[in-house]
Amino acid sequence: MTVIIQNDQLIAKIAEHGAELISLQSKEHNLEYIWQGNPEFWGRHAPVLFPFVGRLKNDEYMYQGKTYSMGQHGFARDMDFEVIEQGPEQASFRLKSTPETKKNYPFDFELVITYELGGDGITVHYQVENIGEEEMYFSIGGHPAFNVPLEEGLTFEDFYLAFSPRKSRLRLPLAGPYIDLDQRTLGQTNTNLALDRELFDQDALVFETKGLNAYSIRSEKSRHSVTLSYKDMPYVGIWSPYPKEAPFVCIEPWCGIADTVNSNGSLMEKVGIDQLGAHEIFQTKYSITVK
Repeated sequence: MTVIIQNDQLIAKIAEHGAELISLQSKEHNLEYIWQGNPEFWGRHAPVLFPFVGRLKNDEYMYQGKTYSMGQHGFARDMDFEVIEQGPEQASFRLKSTPETKKNYPFDFELVITYELGGDGITVHYQVENIGEEEMYFSIGGHPAFNVPLEEGLTFEDFYLAFSPRKSRLRLPLAGPYIDLDQRTLGQTNTNLALDRELFDQDALVFETKGLNAYSIRSEKSRHSVTLSYKDMPYVGIWSPYPKEAPFVCIEPWCGIADTVNSNGSLMEKVGIDQLGAHEIFQTKYSITVK
C-alpha cells in the first residue's frame, strides 16, 4: 500500500514496505525528483538503512559471544511498516522488533519514521526507541536517490554538486565495501563538484560531517534543483552506480558507516555505532527541498 501526502506545492508518496519515499513531485512543474527504481540500474528509491549502515565484514557481527548474520544496510528497508498516523501533510510509520528480527538482531526496538511536508520540501524524522532492558547498538541512515538530469534535454554531466558550508570535509575512502580509515584525506567539498561517471569509480564518496550541512544538485542550464540538508548527522555518502550510466545520484545522510577494513567484528567496538540505554530514545532528521 502507498500513502499519499500533499500540500500546495508538492505530492509525496510513501510505501508501507520499507516506509520508503517513492515519489516527490512538484505540482507547478509536474516534475518528479525521486528516482523511480528502474531495476536495470537500481531497483530502490530512498530506502531506510537500519539497524546498520553499509556492509559488515562477511555480512556478520559478534555480540555477547554470539555471531549474527546481517546483509548490507540492515533489514528495515525490506520489511512492512505499520501506518500509525496519517494527515494531509504528514504520515508516520512504525516497525517493531519481533522474534524473527531478533534472530539476526538481538534487541527490542521501536522505529518510527515520519514524513512531514512543509512549503517546498519534506522532512524525514527518525525515532529509535530501545524498548528492552539492555544497551542497544544500532545505526540509521537515509539513501534517497534523485533524478539526474532533473529535466528533459539535459545530461548527467550538465549538473554539479554544491556543498554548504563550502569547506573541506574529511573523506573516508572505500576499499571494496569497507571504510579504509588509514587512507583518510581532505575531500574537495570547498568548491562545486562537476558530476561525471568517473567520480564514482571507487563506489560512494563518503565524508565525515559536523553541524549543519547541505548538498545540492544543480545545473547552470536549469532552474530546477534539489537540496538535502541536516544537522549533526556524522556522515554522508554520495553515490551513483559505476560504470552504469544511471540517471540518478544518491545523497545519503548517515548515523553510522560500513565496517572498516580493520574491523574485528565486535558490535560494541564498531566504528560509528550508536547506543541507547534501556527505554532511551534517539531522534534525528533530514530535509529535502526542491525548485
